[in-house]
Amino acid sequence: MNIYKLELAGKRVLEIGCGIGLCSIVLHQMGIDITASDYHPRAREFLDRNVLGNGLPPIKYQAGNWDRENPQLGKFDLMIGSDILYQPDHAQLVSRFIDRHSSDDVEVVIGDPGRANRAKFTMNMIDLGYLHRFEKFDQQLQDGNRCKGRISHYRRHPLS
Repeated sequence: MNIYKLELAGKRVLEIGCGIGLCSIVLHQMGIDITASDYHPRAREFLDRNVLGNGLPPIKYQAGNWDRENPQLGKFDLMIGSDILYQPDHAQLVSRFIDRHSSDDVEVVIGDPGRANRAKFTMNMIDLGYLHRFEKFDQQLQDGNRCKGRISHYRRHPLS
């Protein structure tokens, strides 16, 4: 597996479908300008509880409704998400959500354990003008189980 290092300094970052907020908490601890988002009605409660439990100041949070406009959310330079393509309609909803909230020079990183919607999502992103590459991962865990999937990278550059 290739090691891919993201440039985070000075970037505005959005975690899509943050759930309990693990990625947001790690980036927040690093001093990154992170906003967590999710559409689940209790996601903010879970995030706030975990931030408090880690002794951190609050993390910015905005509800992320993939199927409608989110004008208060704004635009981001980097978007991250993990296992967010689990429903059939998510391929289209998430790609449109990302495009609405992307800066001109955006990078998107999506971790996926092998959901059936991944290929359709990638085609939607390509149709929206994003370049795509991916890395496969397949690791044996200490308990003997395997952790498999892909980390997909999408990039859109501003027109020169």
